[in-house]
Amino acid sequence: MNEVREVEVVVVGAGQAGLAGAHHLRRAGFEPDRGFVVLDHSPGPGGAWQFRWPSLTYGKVHGIHALPGMELTDADPARASSEVISEYFDRYERTFDLRVRRPVDVRAVREGPGGRLLVETSDGTWATRALINATGTWDRPFWPRHPGQETFRGRQLHTAQYPGPEAFAGQRAVVVGGGASGTQHLLEIAPYAAATTWVTRRPPVFREGPFDEEAGRAAVALVEERVRQGLAPRSVVSVTGLPLNDAIRQGLADGVLDRQPLFDRITPDGVEWADGRRVAADVILWATGFRPAVGHLAPLRLREPGGGIRVEGTRAVADPRIHLVGYGPSASTVGANRAGRAAVRDIRRLLAEVEPLAA
Repeated sequence: MNEVREVEVVVVGAGQAGLAGAHHLRRAGFEPDRGFVVLDHSPGPGGAWQFRWPSLTYGKVHGIHALPGMELTDADPARASSEVISEYFDRYERTFDLRVRRPVDVRAVREGPGGRLLVETSDGTWATRALINATGTWDRPFWPRHPGQETFRGRQLHTAQYPGPEAFAGQRAVVVGGGASGTQHLLEIAPYAAATTWVTRRPPVFREGPFDEEAGRAAVALVEERVRQGLAPRSVVSVTGLPLNDAIRQGLADGVLDRQPLFDRITPDGVEWADGRRVAADVILWATGFRPAVGHLAPLRLREPGGGIRVEGTRAVADPRIHLVGYGPSASTVGANRAGRAAVRDIRRLLAEVEPLAA
């Protein structure tokens, strides 16, 4: 399609952050299709949740903050989170008439004429005055590189491809990563696998006691300072530690969560440390996290030497038309809601300033 359609605001992504932003645009008086458009590359509602493994039930999820204006109530904790949250997002989109367009791949965002941005997609091009980027991280799983990795004769997969614990039955599994996904995978896999080995780059930090509001603010502030400096963002979880709940305590007591330092090389049959110790493996599961999916913004040259996009609040410092929601400190369900509201407030101010100049 060669047609260029004009719109005030483009929202890229329809996960928690994108839907929160679209909701606040709606409340601010922007009309769908004319005032704003939401573009989502996924096949259906649910954001990244629709791709989560079936064994991640709603009861195992570490807290899902409701989308603005609609609570998630009476959800069966035994149901797969992918089903519960996809249905919730679908209901939300229809209730607030957000008219999400999918599947639409956003390929590039470039400078356009008249101070507008050109959003190039698989469904044509939009010319917009502002953009809310809410693309999250699920599409950019991080695969570390290690010596000998290409020689391994077994199977390697990432959290993004995790099929559930049954796929590891009778196998010797090495799980790499000290975050919540790594521990969840280990605890699920252990009853099925012939053997499990847990390795992490740094010793895991377990958090005891309640995680109150003050602790949450302090954690978010640490992540926020990184993006303010233009450094690559770290997750909020990375600075809070792992909650020491009953499942983790049992895993520690059983020896499942017996952490080993990161190996030095991968061999055809497993992994090996510099001191000569080896562990045989049939499968290596990389629970090594994700990186922000912002490659489509590359033509705007927003990235700083520190590897990240410098952000104040949600606004890209290098271009006030770009707001990153669900990036850095707002990469949580509650943070995404607040960031969506803040982004729309700033966008309204920006458009009000530009309008008199155009006139």
